Amino acid sequence: MPNLRIPKAPGSQLFKEGYKHLQGLEEAILRNIDAVNELASTVRTSLGPNGRNKLIVNHLERLFVTSDAATITREMEVVHPAANLVVMASQSQEKEAGDGTNLVIMIAGELLNRAEPLLKMGIHPSEIVAGYEIAHKEALKMLEAESLSAGVVNGYHESPELMNAMVTAVGSK
Repeated sequence: MPNLRIPKAPGSQLFKEGYKHLQGLEEAILRNIDAVNELASTVRTSLGPNGRNKLIVNHLERLFVTSDAATITREMEVVHPAANLVVMASQSQEKEAGDGTNLVIMIAGELLNRAEPLLKMGIHPSEIVAGYEIAHKEALKMLEAESLSAGVVNGYHESPELMNAMVTAVGSK
């Protein structure tokens, strides 16, 4: 019986260049963690008042020099699904609060970075999520405690007291 193999055109591929085939749930989760860590490390150095600017060239060949994480993530072409999910969460934070996009990316990257060794030890992802939920509840309890207050503003019309409260918040802008 003759071989009915369909010949391929020279140089043609089924997938895009750079495609990697990975097997197993653990391997896919670790690749997702790597992608989010890559995104977090991109914006990490632009955090704070002494953050460094990034030079970004978008798909229209337009140049951007910025340290704003919202602009960085908006102009970058993030194609990885897990990293894109973090970008969408940071954009949601930007829409709701008007700030904090860098914080969302940094926290997501750090939580996943801390989860990676646990996954390699064989702990199931649902158990890690349950641990993070317990930590979230404990953190909220700590934040509600009065021992964490740095100061209390009694009168909003008293200029020195209000200035002391605003220096830290406005100093990074």
